[in-house]
Amino acid sequence: MIHNISSSFHKFVRLLRLHPHHCHYAPQTILTVSAATITHLCRTMATAVDPSNTRLGWIGTGVMGRSMCAHLINAGYTLTVFTRTASKAQELISMGAHWVDTPKAVASQSDVVFSIVGYPSDVRQVILDSNSGALSGLRQGGVIIDMTTSEPSLAVEIHSAASAAGCSAIDAPVSGGDRGARNAALSIFAGGEESIVQRLNPLFNLLGKVYYMGAPGKGQFTKLGNQVVIASSMVGLCEGLIYAHKAGLDLNHFVDAISTGAAGSKSLDLYGSRILNRDLEPGFYVNHFVKDLGICLRECQNMGLALPGLALAQQLYLSLKAHGEGDLGTQALILALERINSLSLQSEASAIGKP
Repeated sequence: MIHNISSSFHKFVRLLRLHPHHCHYAPQTILTVSAATITHLCRTMATAVDPSNTRLGWIGTGVMGRSMCAHLINAGYTLTVFTRTASKAQELISMGAHWVDTPKAVASQSDVVFSIVGYPSDVRQVILDSNSGALSGLRQGGVIIDMTTSEPSLAVEIHSAASAAGCSAIDAPVSGGDRGARNAALSIFAGGEESIVQRLNPLFNLLGKVYYMGAPGKGQFTKLGNQVVIASSMVGLCEGLIYAHKAGLDLNHFVDAISTGAAGSKSLDLYGSRILNRDLEPGFYVNHFVKDLGICLRECQNMGLALPGLALAQQLYLSLKAHGEGDLGTQALILALERINSLSLQSEASAIGKP
């Protein structure tokens, strides 16, 4: 029986990719495949992912994406990139990346495509759009890795669409902010087929540490749980600084003192000094955090969960958006607490304890 590239071929491709040394196919089945496709499959099914056999694509070169993409270029990989504004990719282009004008064009020149954009609607457009999306340009055997914090249901949808096209999809949102991206020290939460995640480890290791969390969508669920923890941690950090200021404490000394005790945290390490130095530049945008917390609350509703700390944090961050502060970093939460209490950490120290 002779088959064209069809569902049988897709199954064959996936078997080879998942088990390249243990795959057997019925000898009576003959596959009619173009030379170009065979060459592509030989490249993508290689057991070791390295610069000699894997072409990479990158969609989204914002605060974090730019640094992450640079690590891959520095490791010797060939990168094709897309961002809505070409000038935002200029630094990467100067490093050797090739810019194209659609996500589809990225995928057509790549074996593995990364995306890290702003909102679920952006994810849907850059990956699933039938005319310009990455999946429409990706050849059989290719992989899409979405590192945007997005909706678990969308991750499942992307995985299903990729599977139907003979490709693979991994949801792999990250945590660690701009500093983690610059230092290749991100935590990466991966959902999808474990064997694919394992094969992509050489890429993930250039960006941070990957944790396999389970089936499609589980990476997103993990990141949302991460955001729940961060939300209340940021409220606690800012409230602690407000309290210490009102009590007349030296805030730099206060931060140093509590950082080695039980109050020490990643949030304190990353943002304590930034808040005191009034550095509110985004390592992670308020706008994007509000989006993440909104997704968390919708998932809580679906699960029948009540998380009042999460709801409070979301309201405080929404107040920042209402004041036009959505493009600041998440540490700008201090502004909301200052407004509530009619004080500023920049003002003169409280007179408490003074004669």
